[in-house]
Amino acid sequence: MVNYDFQWVLYIVEGITITLQYSLTSVFIGFFLGIIFAFIILSENKVLSFPVKLYVSIIRGTPLLLQLSIVYFAVPALTGYKISAFASGVIAFSINSSAYICDIIRAGVQAIDKGQFEAARVLNIPYFFMMKDIILPQALKNILPALINEVAGMIKESSIIAIIGEADLMRRAQVVAAEQYTYFAPLVVAGICYYILVITLTYFAKILETRLHAKYK
Repeated sequence: MVNYDFQWVLYIVEGITITLQYSLTSVFIGFFLGIIFAFIILSENKVLSFPVKLYVSIIRGTPLLLQLSIVYFAVPALTGYKISAFASGVIAFSINSSAYICDIIRAGVQAIDKGQFEAARVLNIPYFFMMKDIILPQALKNILPALINEVAGMIKESSIIAIIGEADLMRRAQVVAAEQYTYFAPLVVAGICYYILVITLTYFAKILETRLHAKYK
């Protein structure tokens, strides 16, 4: 329970930890899945690329709330195996993030001069090492703003975990609002917390972007 004084502000702010656990864990997993999916699509192997393209299309074409609901409610109903709220959130968010990051990486790689691909082939550099050691590091500096937007978007969209009872920023604001019969102040506090998180992320991203551009001129 939340006391009827300004301790409720601290109660809401403590939800930042839960929000970051969901969003950063999901983007981390989504980033590596996105790299794998992007490499498969760029390989032009139709047997492998078709299901990946279909996967990306379906995930990008459906709401994140629907994906979370399927993982948390529908899958246990079908399988009889209950998935925890945290695991459900991470799975749904990682799946969603991987599809968007896949397209971001694919676009960044395709923007690299084709001469570098041809030079790598002439030198008989294996596809995986060509992408990992030559192409991806250069693409990263171009796609960093889009990746940061994905992280910022995930931080904001993670608020939907409130529907499965997780005590993130949004859920805690709702609890305080219900107990104190006022919505304005708790929601404003939650909004300020989200804003500070995104602004802080953007600040450090700009520093990283500057260093990457200096390294890969």
